[in-house]
Amino acid sequence: MKVRKLMMSAALMAVLPLAAQKESQVRLFPDQAKQSIPKEIYGQFAEHLGTCIYGGLWVGENSTIPNTDGYRNDVLQALKDLKIPVLRWPGGCFADEYHWMDGIGPKENRPRMVNNNWGGTVEDNSFGTHEFLNLCELLECEPYVSMNVGSGTVQETAQWVEYMTAEDGPMAKLRKQNGREKPWRVKYIGVGNESWGCGGNMRPEYYADLYRRYQTYCRNYDGNRLFKIASGSGEYDLHWTETMMKQARNQMDGLSLHYYTVAGWSGSKGSATDFTPEDYYWTMGKCLDIENCIKEHSAVMDKYDPKKRVALMVDEWGTWWDEEPGTIRGHLYQQNTMRDAFVAALSLNVFHKYTDRIKMANIAQIANVLQSMILTKDDKMVLTPSYYVFQMYNVHQDATYLPIEVQCENKQVRARMGQDGEQRTLPMLGATASKAQDGAVHISLSNVDLENSNEVTVDLSGLGMKSIAGRILTCKAITDKNTFEQPDVVKPADFKGAKLKNGKLTVKMPPMSIVALELR
Repeated sequence: MKVRKLMMSAALMAVLPLAAQKESQVRLFPDQAKQSIPKEIYGQFAEHLGTCIYGGLWVGENSTIPNTDGYRNDVLQALKDLKIPVLRWPGGCFADEYHWMDGIGPKENRPRMVNNNWGGTVEDNSFGTHEFLNLCELLECEPYVSMNVGSGTVQETAQWVEYMTAEDGPMAKLRKQNGREKPWRVKYIGVGNESWGCGGNMRPEYYADLYRRYQTYCRNYDGNRLFKIASGSGEYDLHWTETMMKQARNQMDGLSLHYYTVAGWSGSKGSATDFTPEDYYWTMGKCLDIENCIKEHSAVMDKYDPKKRVALMVDEWGTWWDEEPGTIRGHLYQQNTMRDAFVAALSLNVFHKYTDRIKMANIAQIANVLQSMILTKDDKMVLTPSYYVFQMYNVHQDATYLPIEVQCENKQVRARMGQDGEQRTLPMLGATASKAQDGAVHISLSNVDLENSNEVTVDLSGLGMKSIAGRILTCKAITDKNTFEQPDVVKPADFKGAKLKNGKLTVKMPPMSIVALELR
């Protein structure tokens, strides 16, 4: 593996000094701006998996790690800075084995369980309903709670909703006994998770009826109105979407979609940090294929719901690599490089385009699992390149999407790992833009090219912009990452490579760079 890394670094070093400068053109269409970008597209996901919850978000009140009521202070502040709009919990596959009453009341009385989905780890239930919903209040974000349909009961689901949101009644009385007088405000409810797989291996016809039954007993209490989300497809299972829209569209507010950028050869997902340029470009192509996936599911939904009342919720997405060597199998701990940052940026660009149907997305996951924002080890914390993309992009939350046209060089890349002859056209420039309520225009650009710089010309006709400020996220090698020993290898810096003159914006982007610009 080390030899492979050295070969890649040497190849890049040999190429970069000779790199050519490419040219690209971007045009904005402010007169066509109609859709806003829901802030929930920047949602996060926290599952009882590995050290996402325990050690990542929660250390308990008696920990020597500085904390507020059990929540890590360093992580809490980092997440506040990220402006998280919505947080999904408790899973994932864990949700359909989670019995919420095990996670309430005095911690010393809560039963332990074995997390059979993820590594056989013992779960002590010290982080439960109160701990999650109180965290959401601290972060000022909307909770998204996934109900147990796979191994739970309708009564259990109904009582959980009552416990969280009712002013009065037997479950409200129990909540008050456990120290919470007022109900929480809970908007988003997921009725099962991946019911076609770990959530019960159901057929869509069966799940559609089950969904209709369970959602009936998810009541609206005392002014708290639920947004009910059905378990949807994994990638391209259009039959699942068709069945759900045909049989249950009138009973649901949203339908989920899961899409992971999974790569690798011969059954392996591949290393998060040891990869070739070919691996990288393949990953970018796989990432961007989410647009085709969204289009196909949207077309099915449009057939039954032309007014787009039912939202498409991409509530699991991101990269999925092999676990880091030496970590616990089943805990899905992976490092996070500049490659992951590009997956985050390009995916968000796609989501912005389809907000007529997409109303939420939740990257997997918030800490220490898959494409995480944060890595922790004991009392240490590091922010990942993906974190910085979400930080640079959060200016787009609730802004008006500006339609955009990009002309750039394309690269032909392999469409599927391990298969010859299949090619995908990969644009070397990613772009998105929005206009904030205060009139500022934000443009986010990604130079995907590993070797060549890119001079990007942006037509700003009709916008009347006079000043510009920018930040850049870039690296020396696409495999660069932040570690506990070197936490600042990849982090944003001020960007001075943009010039504004006569309604034209010129941006000189180095290879492997993501630039965020603010114009006023």
